[in-house]
Amino acid sequence: MPSGARGLPPGVGPHDKWIDVNLSRQRLYAYVGTQLIRQFVVSTGVAAYPTVTGTYHIYVKYVSTLMTGPGYYLPNVPYTMYFYRGYGIHGTYWHHNFGVPMSHGCVNMRTPDAQWLFNWAPLGTTVHIHY
Repeated sequence: MPSGARGLPPGVGPHDKWIDVNLSRQRLYAYVGTQLIRQFVVSTGVAAYPTVTGTYHIYVKYVSTLMTGPGYYLPNVPYTMYFYRGYGIHGTYWHHNFGVPMSHGCVNMRTPDAQWLFNWAPLGTTVHIHY
Protein backbone atom coordinates (compact mmCIF):
# COMPACT_ATOMS: atom_id res chain seq x y z
CA MET A 1 0.00 0.00 0.00
CA PRO A 2 1.31 3.51 -0.76
CA SER A 3 2.40 5.91 1.93
CA GLY A 4 -0.68 7.53 3.43
CA ALA A 5 -3.14 4.81 2.42
CA ARG A 6 -4.64 2.88 5.31
CA GLY A 7 -6.19 -0.28 3.99
CA LEU A 8 -8.98 -0.35 1.46
CA PRO A 9 -11.29 2.65 1.08
CA PRO A 10 -14.90 2.21 2.24
CA GLY A 11 -16.87 -0.08 -0.04
CA VAL A 12 -13.83 -1.50 -1.86
CA GLY A 13 -13.59 -5.28 -1.78
CA PRO A 14 -10.49 -7.47 -2.06
CA HIS A 15 -11.02 -8.01 -5.81
CA ASP A 16 -12.18 -4.48 -6.74
CA LYS A 17 -10.22 -2.02 -8.86
CA TRP A 18 -9.58 1.35 -7.23
CA ILE A 19 -7.41 4.43 -7.66
CA ASP A 20 -5.32 6.05 -4.93
CA VAL A 21 -4.03 9.63 -5.43
CA ASN A 22 -1.34 10.81 -3.02
CA LEU A 23 -1.21 14.61 -3.23
CA SER A 24 1.97 14.90 -1.16
CA ARG A 25 3.86 12.55 -3.47
CA GLN A 26 2.09 13.63 -6.70
CA ARG A 27 1.49 9.97 -7.49
CA LEU A 28 -1.47 7.93 -8.66
CA TYR A 29 -1.66 4.22 -7.84
CA ALA A 30 -3.95 1.69 -9.56
CA TYR A 31 -4.95 -1.22 -7.34
CA VAL A 32 -6.96 -4.41 -7.36
CA GLY A 33 -7.75 -4.91 -3.69
CA THR A 34 -4.38 -4.49 -1.95
CA GLN A 35 -2.32 -5.45 -5.02
CA LEU A 36 -0.57 -2.54 -6.73
CA ILE A 37 -1.02 -2.85 -10.50
CA ARG A 38 0.66 0.35 -11.73
CA GLN A 39 1.81 3.72 -10.45
CA PHE A 40 2.17 7.06 -12.21
CA VAL A 41 3.65 10.50 -11.62
CA VAL A 42 0.87 13.11 -11.86
CA SER A 43 0.23 16.82 -11.35
CA THR A 44 -2.63 17.86 -9.10
CA GLY A 45 -4.09 21.23 -8.11
CA VAL A 46 -2.02 24.28 -7.25
CA ALA A 47 -2.57 26.01 -3.89
CA ALA A 48 -5.16 28.43 -5.34
CA TYR A 49 -7.11 25.53 -6.91
CA PRO A 50 -6.50 22.48 -4.71
CA THR A 51 -7.56 18.98 -5.63
CA VAL A 52 -10.38 17.75 -3.39
CA THR A 53 -9.63 15.07 -0.83
CA GLY A 54 -11.92 12.20 0.03
CA THR A 55 -13.38 9.09 -1.55
CA TYR A 56 -15.32 9.39 -4.82
CA HIS A 57 -16.36 7.27 -7.81
CA ILE A 58 -15.83 7.76 -11.53
CA TYR A 59 -19.24 8.85 -12.80
CA VAL A 60 -18.55 9.62 -16.48
CA LYS A 61 -15.75 8.99 -18.99
CA TYR A 62 -14.90 10.84 -22.22
CA VAL A 63 -12.29 9.81 -24.77
CA SER A 64 -12.01 13.54 -25.57
CA THR A 65 -13.72 16.58 -24.05
CA LEU A 66 -13.61 20.37 -23.82
CA MET A 67 -12.56 21.88 -20.50
CA THR A 68 -13.07 25.57 -19.75
CA GLY A 69 -12.85 27.71 -16.66
CA PRO A 70 -11.35 30.93 -15.31
CA GLY A 71 -8.17 31.47 -17.32
CA TYR A 72 -8.23 28.32 -19.45
CA TYR A 73 -9.83 26.88 -22.57
CA LEU A 74 -8.68 23.35 -23.38
CA PRO A 75 -10.24 21.54 -26.34
CA ASN A 76 -9.84 17.81 -26.88
CA VAL A 77 -8.65 16.90 -23.38
CA PRO A 78 -7.92 13.18 -23.73
CA TYR A 79 -9.07 10.25 -21.60
CA THR A 80 -11.07 12.20 -19.05
CA MET A 81 -12.73 10.49 -16.09
CA TYR A 82 -14.78 12.74 -13.80
CA PHE A 83 -15.09 11.69 -10.17
CA TYR A 84 -16.59 14.75 -8.40
CA ARG A 85 -18.32 17.74 -10.00
CA GLY A 86 -15.77 19.20 -12.45
CA TYR A 87 -12.82 17.31 -10.95
CA GLY A 88 -11.33 14.64 -13.15
CA ILE A 89 -8.36 12.50 -14.02
CA HIS A 90 -7.19 13.09 -17.60
CA GLY A 91 -4.40 13.21 -20.13
CA THR A 92 -2.48 16.44 -20.51
CA TYR A 93 -0.94 17.98 -23.64
CA TRP A 94 -0.32 21.55 -22.38
CA HIS A 95 2.50 20.80 -19.93
CA HIS A 96 5.08 18.13 -19.20
CA ASN A 97 5.94 19.21 -15.65
CA PHE A 98 4.61 16.12 -13.88
CA GLY A 99 5.47 15.55 -10.24
CA VAL A 100 4.54 19.08 -9.12
CA PRO A 101 1.11 20.70 -8.70
CA MET A 102 0.07 22.37 -11.99
CA SER A 103 -3.72 22.08 -12.36
CA HIS A 104 -6.96 23.84 -11.47
CA GLY A 105 -7.83 20.84 -9.27
CA CYS A 106 -7.84 17.94 -11.72
CA VAL A 107 -5.34 15.09 -11.72
CA ASN A 108 -3.14 15.61 -14.80
CA MET A 109 -1.44 12.56 -16.32
CA ARG A 110 0.80 11.93 -19.28
CA THR A 111 -1.55 11.05 -22.13
CA PRO A 112 -0.34 7.43 -22.59
CA ASP A 113 -0.73 6.88 -18.82
CA ALA A 114 -4.23 8.39 -18.86
CA GLN A 115 -5.15 6.14 -21.80
CA TRP A 116 -4.07 3.05 -19.87
CA LEU A 117 -6.01 4.11 -16.76
CA PHE A 118 -9.09 5.04 -18.84
CA ASN A 119 -9.14 1.58 -20.41
CA TRP A 120 -8.44 -0.17 -17.08
CA ALA A 121 -10.94 1.62 -14.79
CA PRO A 122 -14.67 1.08 -15.38
CA LEU A 123 -17.40 3.53 -14.45
CA GLY A 124 -17.96 3.43 -10.71
CA THR A 125 -14.28 2.84 -9.87
CA THR A 126 -13.42 4.27 -6.44
CA VAL A 127 -11.00 7.22 -6.39
CA HIS A 128 -9.40 7.90 -2.99
CA ILE A 129 -7.49 11.20 -2.69
CA HIS A 130 -5.38 12.19 0.30
CA TYR A 131 -2.17 13.87 1.47
